[in-house]
Amino acid sequence: MEIVKLRHPYKPEEIPAGDCVLVLGFFDGVHKGHQEVINRGKQIAQERQLKLAVMTFNQHPAVVFQQVQSKPIQYLSTLKQKEKRMAKLGVDVLYEVAFTSSFAALKPQAFVDQYIVGLHAKVAVSGFDYNFGKDQTADAKNLPKYAKDRFDSIIVAKKTEENESEKISSSRIRRLLSEGRLDEANHLLGYVYETTGTVIHGEARGRTLGYPTANIQVPEDMKLPKEGVYVNQIKVGEQWYPAMGSIGHNDTFGTNRMLTVEINILDFNEDIYGEKVVVRWYHMLRGQVAFESAEGLIRQLEQDEQATRDYFEH
Repeated sequence: MEIVKLRHPYKPEEIPAGDCVLVLGFFDGVHKGHQEVINRGKQIAQERQLKLAVMTFNQHPAVVFQQVQSKPIQYLSTLKQKEKRMAKLGVDVLYEVAFTSSFAALKPQAFVDQYIVGLHAKVAVSGFDYNFGKDQTADAKNLPKYAKDRFDSIIVAKKTEENESEKISSSRIRRLLSEGRLDEANHLLGYVYETTGTVIHGEARGRTLGYPTANIQVPEDMKLPKEGVYVNQIKVGEQWYPAMGSIGHNDTFGTNRMLTVEINILDFNEDIYGEKVVVRWYHMLRGQVAFESAEGLIRQLEQDEQATRDYFEH
């Protein structure tokens, strides 16, 4: 897959030669709804013997459009994770456009001329709720008006689960993660949710409890599940290991503590400080509890470990 990073205004020579089917969207998390849109584009590309291209942005449009950020944007996927998902889906060219003030100021017609026609698209594919500007007419159903017969426009209907009316969306998945409903979130994603981070030094308290943990420094703009204890896997190097993880403040040992992500890797005894790791979040075992003693915590951790082993066994 070829990755092309564009910053407005781009130079024509930056655009790969050859016509394409261009799929439009931000695609945070590349969930099952996004996969439906991209697969539709792939089908058309194969039928017309064209390259499959996807255009996304380096950051969420809200970063530019919101005057005051009440809450920072929390992403379901980093740009690197998004690239890997796109490659797996068979995308030939991934355009990563820098969403800046100058790009956001483009009129709808200028956007279509420069970022659809200019990218050699013969077909533009988008979800039903795609829009490309502040103008009320700058949405998927009005795209043919701006196309002026230069490309075909395909709209993919909303993707829902059986017997449901609510669409599969990134915001819905974020809500499920906030509620600790990992099984449902993973189902809508179509894969097990992953976060990335770096192993850093913590308080080493886990060692004294018999449950040493890798403390993971997660990017601030990465969405974490609800505080609690989880069934996980962690990727160290190229190897995946079963693990149980905790998101919380370690309230057993005091109040007003920092939020931490701690992963106890089962049957593992190596120092991995500084390692860049990936953590998969399978299932929430329980919420966080402030125990009256370290002994009470240890008894609970023993139960959590057994539940984690049972999960992977079954």
